[in-house]
Order: sequence, then C-alpha cells, then structure tokens
Amino acid sequence: GKIEKRVVSNTIKVNGALDVPPQNLVTISAPLGGFVKQTDLLQGMKVKKGQVIAILEHPDYIQLQQDYLDAKNQREFLELEYKRQQDLAADNVNAAKTLQQAKANYMSTKAKAEGLSARLKMININPESLEDGEIKQSISIVAPLSGYVTQVNVNLGMYVNPTDVMFKIVDTSHLHAEVQVFEKDITKVKIGQHMRFTLLNETKQRLAEVYLIGREISPERTVRVHCHLEEEDLSMIPGMYFSGLIEVGNQPMPAATESAVVNYDGKNYLFVSNGKNSFDLMEIKIGVTDSGYTELILPEGF
Repeated sequence: GKIEKRVVSNTIKVNGALDVPPQNLVTISAPLGGFVKQTDLLQGMKVKKGQVIAILEHPDYIQLQQDYLDAKNQREFLELEYKRQQDLAADNVNAAKTLQQAKANYMSTKAKAEGLSARLKMININPESLEDGEIKQSISIVAPLSGYVTQVNVNLGMYVNPTDVMFKIVDTSHLHAEVQVFEKDITKVKIGQHMRFTLLNETKQRLAEVYLIGREISPERTVRVHCHLEEEDLSMIPGMYFSGLIEVGNQPMPAATESAVVNYDGKNYLFVSNGKNSFDLMEIKIGVTDSGYTELILPEGF
C-alpha cells in the first residue's frame, strides 16, 4: 500500500462510571409518619409509575380526616353567617364590628379547611371522597416513576418517620457516562466529540457523545465531563466502571495500514520499496491508531 493522508483521530484516555440524572433517581419517604401495614418490594424488582408500593396506617390519619370534615362543615355555616351579616349591614341593622367578626371567623375556618385538604392530598387521600363520611384507616405510597428498586429499608410493622428513607427507585432508561479528564487535557475536549468506551470485564465497544464539560477542578486535578450514550442498554447498571477514549482531533495526517507498521526491538519500521524488487527498512515513529490505520511521524525530507 501507499502512505496517504487520512483523518486519524487523536484520543484522550479517560476512566469513569455510568450514572443517572437526578430526575431518574428517587428517594421515597412517608409524607406522614405511620406503621408499615403492607409492602411486597424487594431489591431488583421493577415497578411502574403510580403503582402502590406500600400501605401505612396510623391513628393520626383518622384524626386528620375528622379535622377536615369538622372544618369543612364549620366553614359552610360561617359562610352563610357572613353573608347574612353582609345583608344586615347593607340595611344598617347590625354594627360594623359584628360583620368584621363574622368575616374573620369565616376566612380563618376556610384557610384551615384548605390547609387540611392539602395535607390529605399529600398522603394520597382525596378530600372529595370524604363527602359521604367514609374515613380511611390507611394510606398508600405510590411509585413516582417507573424503574427498578435499589433499596428497601422497611419491614411489616415498622414505624417510619417522614425523614426516613423507605425505598430508592432508579430509572435506568437514560443512563449517561461521567468521566474524569485530567487538567492538562481538558482544553482539548469539546462538546459534540465522540467517546468510545468499554465496560470492565467486557470487550464490546460502546459510543457516547460529550454533552457537558464541568467548570470545577477536583483536588485530584481532574474535571468531570458528562457524556450521553448513543444507544441505551437496559443490561447496564448505574455505577458500572469503564475505560474510554475521547476523540479530540480530526486533522488529516500521513497514515498507513496498521499491518504495514513493523515493531522490532522496541522500534517501529516501514518496508519501503527501492524499485529493485527489494525493500529498505525505515525507522519511523507512530501516533494513534484508528479504524485500522496508524498515524505516521516520518523522517524529515521523506
């Protein structure tokens, strides 16, 4: 073959791990403390968004519903009283103080009822379902997204506080690659460049694209670079380590097929034809190898 100008990418060696964006990792806690009545979750199980993953019970749930119904009924009475006092005030029958007191009582009770309604919605109880007086003894905890369970920290009968982590669920459908690039190489990295990487204990090469470049240097003098995978694979798990190469250059360089370069005694050579059906051995230096071609650093004057 012949030496020819080819685009042989310069690369930077990097190491990193697979990760998920914050919106794909959820920590689930109880909005209001209670005892675990039911849960079937195990680590590794797949759940769907909206699926009931635990049921809690506590007397406070009953009390909260009673307080809401009392406030709601009181609000309706005070609303009628407030309107009656408005009518009387229009006819100059009552004092302004009486009207103001009626308005204060109504607005206070209205705010209390709305606050209790919001708290009921937080524990997945629809206030409108209490119109017929049916009070629930337990509440349901549902999955906020679809994914896989990575942590289960509860068991039946256990009391959980609002600050306790009950479960962790991760959606692995949008994994990304986080790599650490040394300070000396970070100026070569640009958004849109490609990275080839291989998971540990694998030989399959995967592709990703540089999406974000960090703006902070760690104590180890590295910068975090965020890459998006070109192909999703559900078999991959967050936290998996990999080694990779970021392609940072694409200038045409003298290159020959990889098999044309001969390594002997720690040096690299090419066999160059002298036109007499024989070949001379020429020492060269080589750069990077890409797609079967090796970059050549040739002697001056060649």
